[in-house]
Amino acid sequence: MIPIKELSSVEAPLLEQHFLALPSEDRRLRFGAVLSDQAVCTYLRNIDYERDALFGVWGDELQIVGAAHLARLDGHAELGVSVLPGHRGLGLGGALLGRAHKHARNWGVRAMFMHCMSENSAIMHLARKQGMDVVTNTGEADAWLKLPPADPTSHMSAVFEQRAALFDYAMKSQLMGVRRFAGAMTSLVE
Repeated sequence: MIPIKELSSVEAPLLEQHFLALPSEDRRLRFGAVLSDQAVCTYLRNIDYERDALFGVWGDELQIVGAAHLARLDGHAELGVSVLPGHRGLGLGGALLGRAHKHARNWGVRAMFMHCMSENSAIMHLARKQGMDVVTNTGEADAWLKLPPADPTSHMSAVFEQRAALFDYAMKSQLMGVRRFAGAMTSLVE
């Protein structure tokens, strides 16, 4: 299980660091255009944390290495996923998609979709692997997934996943504190 924490507006600066760390080609594939740092920051400022849901996978240094933005729309939800280059191929994208799928289902929406460029082979592969129906048209693609109604299991599973992610974050935070302390002690001895 990959711990995925639902993010709040308090973590917006770390989410900003995540998006700004994406190489320009990754930004183009994630947003459909190469966004400047300023445009990324504008995108982040416009996120409504009360309406939407954001998820993150935390690295050992408490940086967000994978993120998903689930935007609630009228009767459905749109998902955007990004994973930093050094953390790809580990199942983070699929785990983020699965967590977002469950969250959208618990919202009561009937469908979730991802819009991407058809050349984004990683997202296209991920969408197909997750059972999404992919429709391509003139260089762009939409992947749709019909969602079943929420049930007690989907709600309890989401609560468990959030608790596990909070525990993971706390452990990484403690470990980082120990490493800093050890580093400070080492520099005193030298």
